[in-house]
Amino acid sequence: MQRYFTITQLTRELDVTTRTLRFYEAQGLVSPTRRGRQRLYSQGDRTRVKLILRGKRLGFSLNEIKEIIEMYDSAPGETGQLRLLLKKIAARREELLEKQRDIELTLLELEEVEAGARTRMAELAPGATQEEV
Repeated sequence: MQRYFTITQLTRELDVTTRTLRFYEAQGLVSPTRRGRQRLYSQGDRTRVKLILRGKRLGFSLNEIKEIIEMYDSAPGETGQLRLLLKKIAARREELLEKQRDIELTLLELEEVEAGARTRMAELAPGATQEEV
């Protein structure tokens, strides 16, 4: 017997808004069953939302997440899905490492500029304390 979740149950459990779940539905990422006006989400829908949220935390776009999720249900199936996921992880990691290098360089430049500004301030106000400079 398949267990279903209401939109309220999923929003509480996964800490998302109803608007978010409806958006994922509109994007074709989840397909809740309708009972009158009520949306009933399957265990599979719940799993998909959890995967979407994880993908977003990792910095993947919704299109990338959709591509990865949809590969599971079509050829080459899970193997292809995992290959694509590994490829996307490698690309995301490289992107983040590049950003990290950029941030480190920016921090070094800030330290240099700050040191120069403090030195110049000390020249302009020779009696000032370090806190004042």
